Amino acid sequence: MGLGGRKGTVTPHEQNPSPRPKGPKMGKRKMKRKNKREMEELKKEVVMDDHKLTLDELSTKYSVDLTKGHSPEEAQEILARDGPDTLSPPTTTPGWVKFCKQLFGGFSLLLWTGASLCFVAYGIQLYFHEDPTKDNLYLGIVLTVVVIITGCFSYYQEAKSSKIMESFKTMVPQQALVIRGGEKIQIPVQDLVVGDLVEVKGGDRIPADIWLISSQGCKVDNSSLTGESEPQSHSSDFTNENPLETQNICFFSTNCVEGTARGIVIATGDSTVMGRIASLTSGLAVGQTPIAAEIEHFIHLITAVAVFLGVTFFGLSLILGYSWLEAVIFLIGIIVANVPEGLLATVTVCLTLTAKRMARKNCLVKNLEAVETLGSTSTICSDKTGTLTQNRMTVAHLWFDRTIYEADTSEEQTGNSFAKGSDTWCILARIAGLCNRADFKANQEYLPIAKRATAGDASESALLKFIEQSYSSVKEMREKSPKVADIPFNSTNKYQVQNRQRQEFCAWQGPIKAFDWKEMSIHLREDGSQTHVLMMKGAPERILEFCSTYLLKGQEYPMDDEMKEAFQNAYVELGGLGERVLGFCFLNLPNTYSKGFKFNTDEINFPMDNLCFVGLISMIDPPRAAVPDAVGKCRSVGIKVIMVTGDHPITAKAIAKGVGIISEGTETAEDIAARLKIPVSQVNARDVKAIVVHGSELKNMNSEQLDEILQNHTEIVFARTSPQQKLIIVEGCQRLGAIVAVTGDGVNDSPALKKADIGIAMGIAGSDVSKQAADMILLDDNFASIVTGMEEGHLIFDNLKKSIAYTLTRNIPEITPFLLFIILGIPLPLGTITILCIDLGTDMVPAISLAYESAESDLMKRAPRNPKTDKLVNDRLTGMAYGQIGMIQALAGFFTYFVILAENGFKPTDLLGIRISWENRYLNDLEDSYGQQWTYEQRKVLEFTCQTAFFVSIVVVQWADLIICKTRRNSVFQQGMTNKILIFGILEETFLAAFLSYTPGMDVALMYPLKITWWLCATPYSVLIFVYDEIRKLINRRHPGGWLEKETYY
Repeated sequence: MGLGGRKGTVTPHEQNPSPRPKGPKMGKRKMKRKNKREMEELKKEVVMDDHKLTLDELSTKYSVDLTKGHSPEEAQEILARDGPDTLSPPTTTPGWVKFCKQLFGGFSLLLWTGASLCFVAYGIQLYFHEDPTKDNLYLGIVLTVVVIITGCFSYYQEAKSSKIMESFKTMVPQQALVIRGGEKIQIPVQDLVVGDLVEVKGGDRIPADIWLISSQGCKVDNSSLTGESEPQSHSSDFTNENPLETQNICFFSTNCVEGTARGIVIATGDSTVMGRIASLTSGLAVGQTPIAAEIEHFIHLITAVAVFLGVTFFGLSLILGYSWLEAVIFLIGIIVANVPEGLLATVTVCLTLTAKRMARKNCLVKNLEAVETLGSTSTICSDKTGTLTQNRMTVAHLWFDRTIYEADTSEEQTGNSFAKGSDTWCILARIAGLCNRADFKANQEYLPIAKRATAGDASESALLKFIEQSYSSVKEMREKSPKVADIPFNSTNKYQVQNRQRQEFCAWQGPIKAFDWKEMSIHLREDGSQTHVLMMKGAPERILEFCSTYLLKGQEYPMDDEMKEAFQNAYVELGGLGERVLGFCFLNLPNTYSKGFKFNTDEINFPMDNLCFVGLISMIDPPRAAVPDAVGKCRSVGIKVIMVTGDHPITAKAIAKGVGIISEGTETAEDIAARLKIPVSQVNARDVKAIVVHGSELKNMNSEQLDEILQNHTEIVFARTSPQQKLIIVEGCQRLGAIVAVTGDGVNDSPALKKADIGIAMGIAGSDVSKQAADMILLDDNFASIVTGMEEGHLIFDNLKKSIAYTLTRNIPEITPFLLFIILGIPLPLGTITILCIDLGTDMVPAISLAYESAESDLMKRAPRNPKTDKLVNDRLTGMAYGQIGMIQALAGFFTYFVILAENGFKPTDLLGIRISWENRYLNDLEDSYGQQWTYEQRKVLEFTCQTAFFVSIVVVQWADLIICKTRRNSVFQQGMTNKILIFGILEETFLAAFLSYTPGMDVALMYPLKITWWLCATPYSVLIFVYDEIRKLINRRHPGGWLEKETYY
């Protein structure tokens, strides 16, 4: 059976069985336990030994002939046993269920309860009275309409089904080339089975997890899985214990970018590494957002206040001699009066406005509640590539003539000057430009060189752009020295060699002077020798092995120990900066290899030793310019920034230092050990503030050890992390009480993105999967945009507090009339219709206008809020709204009410206990304080006029309330009146109040015109509110942390 050996049984991957449910249905509890076990299993690292097997062992394990593959019959048997090579779809929430959650969840529930109570109250009144008032009916209908409209609005804003698995499906290749029974056939990918022999080529998507048995120049882009920015070479060699790092395994849904390979399928569908990530992502439970928790807390608070007041006055009304029926109606009335009808709409609109504002700043919010979550964030776990960095390899340093030169890595790349006059530089530049397979794409001449798109891998593209910018046109260079033969870069060679037709540019003066390009445009002349030059670039240590001489200031010298030491020092220094270093050398071939010679790159027929070493060029994906400042802002307010990357520790550490995640002067244990020349184990743990944790170390840690690292180190970098480890890090931060934001762009980031309190995907470089798993998308892939978003998040929480403070204040002047109506037996000072006019009319625009309020000066200096102590609605806010400002507003309303009644003949003392007579529709000769008689109709007109005046007085005092709610600490004079929407809000509520009062026919809605002087009754109270609050804020600023601040700063 060729290489096959005997047949055995197959256990795909020997890791995680397919999560597809089999067998009988289990009870819910058992199923939950099973799901929990499955999730814990998925969180573990990939355990696989297949990559360590020999070909014979592989053939035996998967019962396959390594030349002919499975027979079609065997393949069908395995397909029937294991199922198709597809990802299991997760259970999705139907659209109607999501709509119902919007309609009946959170704040909506309170409004539904209020509406139900209104209908109950109206039903009771209808049963016991022939002609009941319809106030409760109207209120119930209005509350129902409000909750349905806002529910629909919220559903529309957040309408997004769980498309995570759909985006995974787009990554699945459609066809696979498989060898069965010795014949090559194309089959649908879902028909692939474990043990199938498959072939892949450049441009193909890997159809399953494959063990390579042979390859020719195969490179695979693993970026979606590991975060590795460059395509990785793959071969049949077992090169690493870690299955994700070894070269002989290719993973499902990654892309083969060049070369060809043949391999054996070792896992399909859910059992693949990608399948595990898909199952893990779709199975993660999403926690409650901070703002949802705050609204829930607020509902509990309002409900408690409403029920307490309702029950208290229910008992009181019974004591006062009211019937149980009246007492029940009062109970329901008081509970409903506590429901802030317009607040749900206000909160939804505020969040929507902020989401739109954030979109203009490159933060696209998918989930409205995520707007505020970003402001509550206390820990950011950031990916490196493309978020903290520019996502483009750039030449950072050059080493030639025994000197390190710094190149310009800024996004503009204006160009640092270095020794461009050196002969060595000219030769180094030509090798870097000619021994290079990257090319600029067509029709980009109008773009700056740094912005042009290229065809080729990241390192070669970086060299191409650098030479084009710093030296000369690479295209012209290549036309003058056309390529004759080349051996492409791969991991076994670790160098790239090219033979280029050499053309002389100046008079022959020995082997080096021929490459004096310093003034190439002047010295250019055709040389009759038509010889070739061999150029090579690659891993510096390997390049040096080929060299017997080196170039120094254009002159060739024999390689000596001094040069080797200088090379080693430069290589270590550049490598220590986390840069990818390449060495460059060349050889002028003798005249025997003249034009027309057939170079054979398979059986080498030309010299490849005694080359001349020229220099080193190092590259890095440099930090974005705005990132260090953004990280500094985060640190200044106590937000912890942790780097979590799949890249190498040295590179990760260098970038972390470059952007300030590891601050200047802070040392890791390794740095301290190197400085003190002691073993790392002897370093005092208390001295270590920064730490770089390798994925292999993290793999062996338990949760307590991880928690210890997260607690005891302020500056942390996790490198070479797997998708499961990223998730574990997020869970560790959450365990310690942090609100965690996670940034990422690959499939490997999707579990962490979904688990985080707010997942932030990259809009440009991000995969569809990561965008679906995230709550927010950065349209410019820039970490600095997160900090902008955080400012908006801080601001929305601040402004929501202000909106709620403004909205709750009016509850007191709305509730107290009803309470005094019960206790003192006076005519009702404020009716249901007028309350609705305030809640859903005059106060809506002003409350929403606070969402447009600009930040107070200390906003970004405040530490992230503690969700356990810093509540959206706390006792200080309710104390201020209910106990202070609300009371002043109620006084204003009652003053206006008593003034109007007194003007019409009813002194305040004579109103006590008048309610029963006042409400008696058959009593048409009720006398006032001066003996005037009032019919029932006249009394009702006066009562509704008083209610209109009470309504207007609330509008007048709400002017001052709105202005004082602009700030929580600063004076209004410091903040200024620049919020145009707020000014419009004041004008709008005033105009609406006047419209409702003076428009003919409004008496149908129980609103009556007022004398102008009655508008002025509440004005002194409005001034009092403003002055009182300005004095309070002044004392708070003068005595921070004092008694008054502790009691009143909300």
